[in-house]
Amino acid sequence: MIRNLESILIAPTISMAKTIEVIDKGAKQLALVVDTDKKLLGIVTDGDIRRALLKHLPMSCEISKVMNKAPSVVAQGTSKTLLLAMMKKQGLLAIPLVKNGVVVGLETMQNLVVDKVCYDNPVFLMAGGFGTRLRPLTDNCPKPLLKLGGKPILETIVESFISFGFHQFYISTHYMPDTIKEYFGDGSQWGVDIHYVHENEPLGTGGSLGLLPDTLPDLPILMMNGDLLTKIDFVQLLKYHETYQPVCTMCVREDEYKVPYGVVEADGMKITSLVEKPTHKYFINAGVYVVSRKMVSAVTSNTRIDMTELIEQRLKNSEFISMFPVHEYWLDIGQKVDYYQAQKDVIHGGRFV
Repeated sequence: MIRNLESILIAPTISMAKTIEVIDKGAKQLALVVDTDKKLLGIVTDGDIRRALLKHLPMSCEISKVMNKAPSVVAQGTSKTLLLAMMKKQGLLAIPLVKNGVVVGLETMQNLVVDKVCYDNPVFLMAGGFGTRLRPLTDNCPKPLLKLGGKPILETIVESFISFGFHQFYISTHYMPDTIKEYFGDGSQWGVDIHYVHENEPLGTGGSLGLLPDTLPDLPILMMNGDLLTKIDFVQLLKYHETYQPVCTMCVREDEYKVPYGVVEADGMKITSLVEKPTHKYFINAGVYVVSRKMVSAVTSNTRIDMTELIEQRLKNSEFISMFPVHEYWLDIGQKVDYYQAQKDVIHGGRFV
């Protein structure tokens, strides 16, 4: 049982942005909302945050509007056997221990289960692009091997997945494939298995799925562009996908555009409203997916197609595509300015560290 909980205790009036910082730093995947006497008012998990983002709640909103006001709790002194059974039944990673409503501890699944969780889901990393917008940096080096903090971008991605318990990797190549293969080999240096599929011609962001072997396990595949720098919680992403069972889950980032003019709405010649410099919020594709085997099987080998086209095909068939909102650090290294920003974030104590 964890007794020192000060790092994850928050007041109901703090912002969602601050709560995300507390959850990240506390490393317990949750924060406990308490009053001044440490009486439990609610719990905020990663899932609660993402549901709030899907509703376009601002980062400045008070966490009392986001928290679970009726969380599962147990009395101090509950046996570990009963705790483990309860947590498995309800799918909980952690549960607060209370005495007369006051939080006195926290029990986590990690503490109760000693063995490290290992995920057999394949991880598919797309690393075949030319990196045209980053030339001349990519004239003699494929973009995924450009270094950040002394190691290639793709190595940072691989190590991130490994830290979450993934061990089966497939890398798609096209531009300078031998350079990538020579660097990563079979993955034994990292204690994992790395395999390669090669695009003889560029197949788009989704076409390389058709090159994956038919012998893959019948499990969802985590798929990611090989030029992203992110701290997405891949286990939470996978569990999200498995909970809702879509044919594909797309990670999304909220973005916004502030119109620099007053916007006029009208009915014919009659003005009905005037909004001064409105801000429009929307979600953008973050380049990270969980793809079902059903969707992979639908991709014909050596056929050029983008992920957006694949998803549009599924939508036309009325199939369920879910989106997973990303609040963690995320940077698409598409242009030189992005690469230099990534250098700052990794090397000089920026947001990624």
